[in-house]
Amino acid sequence: MIPSGPDHLILLAAALLVAAIVSSKLSTRFGVPTLVLFLAVGMLAGEDGPGRVAFDDFGLAHAAGTVALILILFDGGLRTPLASLRLAWGPALALATGGVALTAGVTGAVATWVLGLPPLYGFLLGSIVGSTDAAAVFAVLRGQNLALRPRISATLEVESGSNDPMAVLMTLGALGLLTGAMTPGLDLVAFFGRQVVLGVLAGLGIGWVGRRLVNGVELRAAGLYPALTIGVALAAYALPATLGGSGFLAVYLAGVVMGSGPLVFKRGIWMAHDGGAWLAQIVMFVTLGLLATPSRIATVAPEGALIGAVLIFAARPLAVFAMLLPFGFRGRELVFLSWAGLKGAIPIILAVYPLLAGLEHGQLIFDVVFFVVLLSALLQGWSLPFVADRLGVRAEAAPAPPVSLEITSLRHVDGDIVDYLVGRDCFVNGKRIRDLALPESAVVAMVVRGGEVIPPRGSTEIREGDHVFVVLKAQVRALVDHFFAARREGPDRAAPVATFPLALDVTTGALEEFYGIHLDPSPGRALVDLLSERLEAPAVGSTLDAGDYRIAVTAVDEGRISALELRVLALD
Repeated sequence: MIPSGPDHLILLAAALLVAAIVSSKLSTRFGVPTLVLFLAVGMLAGEDGPGRVAFDDFGLAHAAGTVALILILFDGGLRTPLASLRLAWGPALALATGGVALTAGVTGAVATWVLGLPPLYGFLLGSIVGSTDAAAVFAVLRGQNLALRPRISATLEVESGSNDPMAVLMTLGALGLLTGAMTPGLDLVAFFGRQVVLGVLAGLGIGWVGRRLVNGVELRAAGLYPALTIGVALAAYALPATLGGSGFLAVYLAGVVMGSGPLVFKRGIWMAHDGGAWLAQIVMFVTLGLLATPSRIATVAPEGALIGAVLIFAARPLAVFAMLLPFGFRGRELVFLSWAGLKGAIPIILAVYPLLAGLEHGQLIFDVVFFVVLLSALLQGWSLPFVADRLGVRAEAAPAPPVSLEITSLRHVDGDIVDYLVGRDCFVNGKRIRDLALPESAVVAMVVRGGEVIPPRGSTEIREGDHVFVVLKAQVRALVDHFFAARREGPDRAAPVATFPLALDVTTGALEEFYGIHLDPSPGRALVDLLSERLEAPAVGSTLDAGDYRIAVTAVDEGRISALELRVLALD
C-alpha cells in the first residue's frame, strides 16, 4: 500500500521525481528512450519491485494522465513551426487519419486471432496502439542529437503531434459500441463528426482568443503569463469535451494557433511549458509504471511480442507506404518513417479506458498494450539513429551555440536578438562588419569566437564557426537570414517578397555580393552617388529597377537622398 499521510506521500513523490530525472541521464549515455526509464522507475517502485508500493487506482491514473496529456499536447502545438505545417501538412494529415485507421485495422485483426478476442475487442486494442507518440519520438531525436532531413522531420513532428486525437476517437468509438452506449451507423458517424467539428472549432477559436487575451491583458508579474496560458490549455480541452467534442484535438490546435503568432513574453511562456511538459511526462510514466505488474505482464509476453512485431514490421509500414506514396517520398524515407512510429504514453493511458468501463477483457488489453509499448520503445527508440544512418536520411546537426541572449519584456518589442552560426559557405564568412550590406534596422551586437566574446567593430572580420548576434526588427529577419545562408549564384530565390530599408553608406559592391544586384563595375562606389547620377533629380518615390529588385528613394533632404528602400518584386 502507498504510505499514508501527506508527508509520506510528498516524500514518495519527491523520491520518484528525482529518481526519474536522474535516470534520464542514461538516455543520452546508452540510447535508452526516456519513457522506458520513467516507466522503469515506476515499476521498480511498484508492488513487484523493491519499492513494494501497491497502486491500482485506475481512475486517479486516468485523471492524472489526462491533465498530463493536455500539457504535453499544448506544448507540442506551441512548438509546431508554421514552416513545418506548410512543408508537411498533407502527408502528416494523411498519416494522422488514414494511417492511424489502417494501422489499427491490421493490428486489430492480428490481435483478434492471437488473443482469441471478438473482432471488436481486437479493433479496440489496435486503435489504442495506432498512433505515434510525439513525446517518445522527439525525446529520442533530441536526446541522441539526431537531425533529419527537413521534410522527414516536419512530417514526423506534425504527424506525431496531431494523430493522438484520431486514436482517442477510434478508442472511444469502439468502447461505445462494446458498452452499448452507441450503435453502428448514424450514432457512430455522428459521434465522429461531433468530436472532430467541435474539436477543430474550439481549438482554433480558443487559441485565437487566448492569444489576444495574453497580448492584451498587460499583467505585471511575468510568472502569471505561463499560468494564464495553462488556463487557456485547460479550457481548450474542457469546453469541447463538455460539449461532446474532442478535447485533445482542440488543445493541440489551440497551441498551434497561439504559438504561430506574436505573443507577449513568448520565450518565458515556452520555457515554462517545456518544464511543465517534462514534469507531466514524468508523472504520467511513473504513475503508469506503478499501475503495471511485471509478473502479470510477463505472462502475455509471447502474444504481445507477436502483436508488436506485426505492428512494427507490417501494420505501420503498410500505412506509411499507402498514405505517403502519392506525396513523392523516396523508398528510404518511407522505410524510416515506418520505423519511426514509436509508441508511448497515449496507448497506455487509452488502455486504462477498458478497465474503467469494466470490459470483460480489459486487464488483458492493458497488459498487452503495456508490453507492446515497451517493445516499441526499446526496439525502435534505441535503433532509430542507426536506422537513420543506414538509410541516409540524417542531416548535419548545427552545433549548439556557446551563449544565448534573451529580451525579457512584458510588452511587445518589435525586435529580436538572433544568434547566427557562420558556416564555411556563408555569405558573411571572411567579411568585415563594415562591408556587410545589412539593412538599417539590423546591427551586429556581439561576436562569440571559441567561447570568447568579441565586441564588434567595423574592422572585425567574421570567420567560420563564429556566433554572430544580430539585433534586428522582425520585418528584416528574412533578409538577414539570407546573409548567413550558404552562398548561391545570383539572388536568393528563397527570400520572400518584402521591403527593406537600406543603409545610406551601402556600396554597389555590397549589393552585388549579398543581393546579386549588378549596378556598377566599381565595387567601392556608394549607392547614393550612383542613384544621384542616374536619377538626375532624385525625389521621394524615384526608383531604379534591378531585375527582381527595385531601389526606391523614400526621403530627400535639401536635394540629397536621405533614405532608401530595397523592394523585392517577384521571386520564384
